Amino acid sequence: MLGRIRSARRAASSLHLTPGSSSNSRSTVSAAAVHRQLLQHRPTVAPALPSSSSHFFSTTTAPLSSAFLKSYDEHVAERAAMANGKLGGIAPKPLDAAQTATLIEELRAVSASSPEADRLVELLSHRVPPGVDEAAYVKAAYLSAVALGKESPTLISRLRAVELLGTMQGGYNVGTLVELLSGDDAELKASAAHQLKHTLLVFDAFHDVVELYNGGNEAAKEVLESWAAAEWFTSKPDIPEKITVTVFKVTGETNTDDLSPAQDAWSRPDVPLHALAMLKNARDGIVPEKDGEIGPLGQIDELLQKGHPLAYVGDVVGTGSSRKSATNSVLWFMGEDIPYVPNMKTGGVCIGGKIAPIFFNTMEDSGALPIEMDVSDLNTGDVVDIFPYEGEVVDRACDEVIATFELKTNVLLDEVRAGGRIPLIIGRGITSKARVALGRDASVADTFNLPVAPTDTPKGYSLAQKMVGKACGVDGVPPGQYCEPTMTTVGSQDTTGPMTRDELKSLACLGFSADLVMQSFCHTAAYPKPVDVVTHHTLPDFIQTRGGVSLRPGDGIIHSWLNRMLVPDTVGTGGDSHTRFPLGVSFPAGSGLVAFAAATGVFPLDMPESVLVRFTGTMQPGITLRDLVQAIPYTAIQNGLLTIEKKGKKNVFSGRVLEIEGLPDLKCEQAFELSDASAERSAAGCTIKLNKEPVIEYLQSNVVMLKWMISEGYGDPRTLERRIARMEDWLANPHLMEADDNAEYAEIIEINMDEIKEPILALPNDPDASALLSEVAGDKIDEVFIGSCMTNIGHFRAAGKLLADKKSATLPTRLWVSPPTKMDAAQLSEEGYYSTFGTAGARMEMPGCSLCMGNQARVEPGCTVVSTSTRNFPNRLGQGSNVYLASAELAAIASIEGKLPTVDEYMSYMNTVDATAADTYRYLNFDELPEFVEASDKVEISDEMREAAKKLSIL
Repeated sequence: MLGRIRSARRAASSLHLTPGSSSNSRSTVSAAAVHRQLLQHRPTVAPALPSSSSHFFSTTTAPLSSAFLKSYDEHVAERAAMANGKLGGIAPKPLDAAQTATLIEELRAVSASSPEADRLVELLSHRVPPGVDEAAYVKAAYLSAVALGKESPTLISRLRAVELLGTMQGGYNVGTLVELLSGDDAELKASAAHQLKHTLLVFDAFHDVVELYNGGNEAAKEVLESWAAAEWFTSKPDIPEKITVTVFKVTGETNTDDLSPAQDAWSRPDVPLHALAMLKNARDGIVPEKDGEIGPLGQIDELLQKGHPLAYVGDVVGTGSSRKSATNSVLWFMGEDIPYVPNMKTGGVCIGGKIAPIFFNTMEDSGALPIEMDVSDLNTGDVVDIFPYEGEVVDRACDEVIATFELKTNVLLDEVRAGGRIPLIIGRGITSKARVALGRDASVADTFNLPVAPTDTPKGYSLAQKMVGKACGVDGVPPGQYCEPTMTTVGSQDTTGPMTRDELKSLACLGFSADLVMQSFCHTAAYPKPVDVVTHHTLPDFIQTRGGVSLRPGDGIIHSWLNRMLVPDTVGTGGDSHTRFPLGVSFPAGSGLVAFAAATGVFPLDMPESVLVRFTGTMQPGITLRDLVQAIPYTAIQNGLLTIEKKGKKNVFSGRVLEIEGLPDLKCEQAFELSDASAERSAAGCTIKLNKEPVIEYLQSNVVMLKWMISEGYGDPRTLERRIARMEDWLANPHLMEADDNAEYAEIIEINMDEIKEPILALPNDPDASALLSEVAGDKIDEVFIGSCMTNIGHFRAAGKLLADKKSATLPTRLWVSPPTKMDAAQLSEEGYYSTFGTAGARMEMPGCSLCMGNQARVEPGCTVVSTSTRNFPNRLGQGSNVYLASAELAAIASIEGKLPTVDEYMSYMNTVDATAADTYRYLNFDELPEFVEASDKVEISDEMREAAKKLSIL
């Protein structure tokens, strides 16, 4: 795989399109001034354009002769008028490949004396995305031709072309810059060297620079010396002693649905447009510009008039989905422009009494400064000074310390200075490699704050710590240890996939280093908007040409497929907060970190502590796994380890790995129901201790399914072959890791199943808030949803059997049914359950996420719902809806009764289900389905992929 990627890059290199010390004194300046300094220290050829739309208009009074500029100005005007022109409207979209090509044609034709000349050059300089975007390819091809003398300069000189290539971050520009190091023109050579000094995304071109250096090339030596000295980092100003901000506070809990609403998911790649929806629903202290549509732009504008950047402050911030779009929206109003990167921002400050771990990480990745501390004395409009080194916040009005804090890690300020965690990781790596190439020690401790290893060595390792250790080549990784585990499996779904695509482009990724990367279309297939249809047609090719696996619209939910591609005891990630493996362990992340993991094959991780949940006793009649899911927060609340109140929120699971024992014989499909719900606990990840037998059964089935996928034309076939071979290697010698007997946990929670005698529900509208059925029985129910990744085929059979026995001809509720995959739907149809659902009047949805995310169909405003979905945040399933979370069985009973039943009524219904449990709770074993077996028998795994799998299995 790596060889194939390198070959592709080398081939592109021949076309010149290959990816490839300031004072440390602590000044006292505002955050805005810091970011201005950061921008000034980057290589520039023209001032960075501000993001207000007015700055993109032509300033000439004469009629435009440029057809491109006419069209572009119409677009600018349209965007400027959005949101009634508040905050100057929104920035125009970046140029696409066709627009860039047209712009270049006009650049070639226009004379230097034309009043439009400077503007054409300005747009090419600033409005084309960097990296390996299609438009960047067109831009780099033109600039490379000019820089290398293959095209006569017009408005852009050869030197200016080199300078502009240096602003493109990496990718298609690098090959040309490296070639110029050997050129005859001293000025161009010096400029190319200067640009490369600040370019980090050089990939294999690093070795080309080393080769030139070994051959005596002085310019190459200069580049290596600069990389070794980390001038890309030290040329940026240090973080100041004091940062002044104006507080923008959102009380209570801010979840990612508030910051990046699911209904607006279609606009997420268009950051300034999507940001309009941030906090669009009225709430305490927040006044939207247009309730339910446009967020509090007027409030933001008023606060900005104080002359300081805003800091986002909340009691609990960023819970819910792993949406980097939520971070993008916050930073659009509270961050700083990035030169030569249109419509993306960096920097900014986010303060929370509790910040959800995934959101914290996406803030880190974006170059923001996230801080956890008591926010009780911070209020909207306060102007405060943050002292990041002293860990104090001072109210400017009274000059008093109102809060203290500790930064999460000693590396955090380096991340902010570098422009984000990912640039820091890549840059540190280049600095270390350059030092080795120059014959020096690889250590970079003299320049960077490196992660501090924990001083206490644990007596034993937990299951998660062992799995991560294996992915790092050691026995185990203790809590607090920074590590970069190998990513075996990476998942991406369609409402974050376009952003992950853009992040991959910005990382100059032309091929995946992670062993398996999979893309799904489960969130938009049922009710696609025009932009979704474009994504459905273009994203599969983008993923497959990089060696990934792409599903198809209508296939179903990402997790139901990705789980069947897992290798036991391995580590992965995904751009969906519910990427929670039932085998191995995953650490879900935002699109930036997911792209990094896919591109590099590793994942930056500060190993979290673990909380052990140990089930004892026996499941009682009528009790389902969903009840055990809700028993976890229910018990934690009883034990004082979890609170519902957001102010001073206590959550023992937040940012830790939830490790579950005591249910070793669960089928893997059942195990996922438990691991999946760890997302609602804000846990960093989850492990479940299983016996070998259910894992063997699962993998034998999955091998057949993956072979069937190859026979059906799914790609990339080589990746699927390699994964099949790895599964077969494991099946030939099945073994599972176990926690050490003396493993240490932050907390151990015991749950006795003998004591759970009735269902446990999540109350509206908080997945932590829990109650026994007897406490809420009788509540009227308007709508019921049975679906989401929390369900499997057994749930639908149980619901079908309950509905078949209903007494009345019609249901008193509106019932929605959506199986997780097309295979489940086909099997349920064959068994007659679709007929049962239809007769009951259920609304049958395409296999996929359906109501769960709230971006497709929605329930009626203000109604009360019982749902099997993952979470029930306010306004998620429907505007003003009140949503209980419960088992499919209880949901089906509620749909029949039109209310939450009494415990006796519930148990009476469940007698029907329990009587046929063996038939009901059968799972899809593809090795027992003739259609799949026949197809798989025709698929041969190549020796090359078997050999590759063996090498990977050693890791």
